[in-house]
Amino acid sequence: MRPWNKDKVKKEFDEVLLEVRRVTRVTTGGRKMSFRATILVGNKKGKIWIGVSKGPDVQAAVSKASREAYKNMFIVPITGNQTVPYPTTTKYKACMIKLLPATAGTGLKAGSSVRAVLELAGFENVLSKIMWSNNKLNNAMATIRALSSYKHADHFNKRIVTKVKHETSDEKAEVQQEVSSAVKEIQAKQAVWIVPEVVIEKKPLQENKPAVKKAPAKK
Repeated sequence: MRPWNKDKVKKEFDEVLLEVRRVTRVTTGGRKMSFRATILVGNKKGKIWIGVSKGPDVQAAVSKASREAYKNMFIVPITGNQTVPYPTTTKYKACMIKLLPATAGTGLKAGSSVRAVLELAGFENVLSKIMWSNNKLNNAMATIRALSSYKHADHFNKRIVTKVKHETSDEKAEVQQEVSSAVKEIQAKQAVWIVPEVVIEKKPLQENKPAVKKAPAKK
């Protein structure tokens, strides 16, 4: 017999119920009411996804949404400072999300569902901006798309090296050259942009001297 462990096994992934809404669909027989659940699933170590599903009751909708989230999970790149690699802007429907890297100790400057997504993904220092929409589902989907668009130097390295099956000296040189160029592009994106200071020269104020009256001309 398998020994029964009284201690609860700690789940690897955390689930957050983002939103539950009642939706209706008008048919010929009348209105059909159902519930739509939105769930975020992540392990706070780089894996995250969102699940959206409908059901006749809340419990059924939540279980279907969680299963969908576990199926479509992906890995998010996280830097050493627990932030995003470089700035990005992503649009989803009527929502636009902007993510910016931040230094250690900044924290998560985010609101609405963007903060929940970043926390479950494992980020600790990120600056964000929500534009045009306050819809929780659209904001979460836009953040997921922004995180899935990031690519690291390891991605380019693996993708290029797998193309060469039988490597020769010339092929190795070509691969190294392509990898170095890809790494330089990513480093350029990750560079911190410094805005130069604008120096305004102040001209000395001219003293207002009293006007000199001219003598009348002699006839």
